[in-house]
Amino acid sequence: MAENSYDHQGSVATEEILEIKEPRLYKVLLHNDDYTTMEFVISILETVFHKSTPDATRIMLNVHNEGVGVAGIYTREISETKIAVVHELAKKNEFPLRCSMEMI
Repeated sequence: MAENSYDHQGSVATEEILEIKEPRLYKVLLHNDDYTTMEFVISILETVFHKSTPDATRIMLNVHNEGVGVAGIYTREISETKIAVVHELAKKNEFPLRCSMEMI
């Protein structure tokens, strides 16, 4: 018998069962402030979150009236990236716009 031969006699064939879990989702929230313009918030919603103008306007009004609004729902990594982009654009444009995420 060759040195690398394997004796399979008596072995049991088992099937590995992999459980695939969907990644957790997070709401990305925009927070109202007294300085960021409505136009800038709409622009952020259109460019960063890929919302249509009517949807962006609706979300912006919700942020304005309720103090917070959902910009989108994403996985953790995507949420973190979008928040960083929003903060960078807000800082570059000298607005205090804040964005956060909340687990669903």
